[in-house]
Amino acid sequence: MEDLSAVPEDQRRVALERFKQIRAFLEDEAPLSRVAATAHVPLRTAQRWVALYRRHGLAGLVRRRRTDDGRRRVSRQIIDLVEGLALQRPPPTMRTIHRQVCGVAHEHGEPLPTYWQVRDIIRTIPAALTTLAHDGTKAYHQAFDLVYRREADAPNAVWQADHTPLDILLVRDGKEPAKPWLTIVIDDHSRAIAGYFISFEAPSSLHTSLALRQAIWRKEDARWHVCGIPAVLYSDNGSDFTSRHLEQVSADLKIQLVFSTPGMPCGRGRVERFFDTVNQMLLSSLPGYSPPGGAVRGIPQLTLRAFEPLLLTFLLDTYHVRVHSETGVPPQQRWEAGGFLPQMPDSLEQLDLLLLTDVKGRKVHPDGIRFQGLRYMDLGLAAYVGEEVIIRYDPRDIAEVRVFHEDRFLCRAVCQELAGETVPLREIIRARNRRRRELRQTIQDRQRTVDALLEARRWTPTPEETPTAELDTEPETPKLKRYFNE
Repeated sequence: MEDLSAVPEDQRRVALERFKQIRAFLEDEAPLSRVAATAHVPLRTAQRWVALYRRHGLAGLVRRRRTDDGRRRVSRQIIDLVEGLALQRPPPTMRTIHRQVCGVAHEHGEPLPTYWQVRDIIRTIPAALTTLAHDGTKAYHQAFDLVYRREADAPNAVWQADHTPLDILLVRDGKEPAKPWLTIVIDDHSRAIAGYFISFEAPSSLHTSLALRQAIWRKEDARWHVCGIPAVLYSDNGSDFTSRHLEQVSADLKIQLVFSTPGMPCGRGRVERFFDTVNQMLLSSLPGYSPPGGAVRGIPQLTLRAFEPLLLTFLLDTYHVRVHSETGVPPQQRWEAGGFLPQMPDSLEQLDLLLLTDVKGRKVHPDGIRFQGLRYMDLGLAAYVGEEVIIRYDPRDIAEVRVFHEDRFLCRAVCQELAGETVPLREIIRARNRRRRELRQTIQDRQRTVDALLEARRWTPTPEETPTAELDTEPETPKLKRYFNE
């Protein structure tokens, strides 16, 4: 008799229910016929249950499955034939398989299987085998392969990076509302967010670089403590993660780049889970929430500039201090546990390779460096007037740029007009375009005024002013010219 611990839970429940139906006879010595009638069980069945319980205990009351598994009078050869036909790609219908099997069985003198026997054989084929045969290796890997879930044993041991479009529509100037892209860097051990970047533009190596730069360096917000150099940066195989940007900085900071197996996103489950948390706990309550395949909730009202502080507040005041369901500890508390001291770069300039580089190069003028219609100045440029330099900058804040000469850092040049302000490059471009439109509108208004005035000066006679020729009653006879000699 099979051990009860090896029996599935549903069958153990059936056995317990049968025991309850005959308990009055076993324990209280009630007549079995009355017990069977009360339980609406045939007396013969009740007698069999009692015998099985006394012989094998509760395991004897487990519902027994057919040992032939619905394959009576079906040979092993026919079973293999049915399974082989069912695993073809594309899979034939059961009716087709039944007809083919019956033809083969008739030729070999085998008993003809019924349609229901063929159906039962097909249903007993393992799902893993069916998936591999019908859907291919990739689907099999995702559904049935064992996945090694790395577990970092300390903060900053492993960071993961990834992108996703957020499920919310944000307002854009002069364009239709759109979903922004979020790039995040998450600490694998604590689940704390180390850095992020958000933009309407599609993911790129620059977005990843800026998110990583923010993740590594100390934050200005006192609530955000996560920083330092990770030992491993884990990401997918996208071109934005395999760029020269990241290769250079990882070599300089001794960060090991590890890429997931192509087509196997399940190795990045913690990142995907964080994205779900943002969608469910933050975006679902905002106007413009737009889940995949669903209608937009409310009218989009938030701009990217208004949404970003909401995201930061959610990260620092909700996500980082809320108990994580998997670790049982708030992400920020887990990252800080044990007096952890992160390894930091020697200087912020060491991270400047992650900034956007102006590929054209700039000439140092007596009044500084000109870039995007702005002028940048620093005393360190005095010795390089007339020289070609390279600038690197953060498009989110172009109040200052980093200046390099022959791959050597010179200084940080500041725009005096923007000093003390944080002005994204997109705001500068938007303001410049707005000013250009205003000037064009002024030109058009002036041209309309000129056209109106010139039109007024042109004299056009009215019907009253038009002279009318007086008509004679008799037609004038033509006069002939006479000569003197006539």
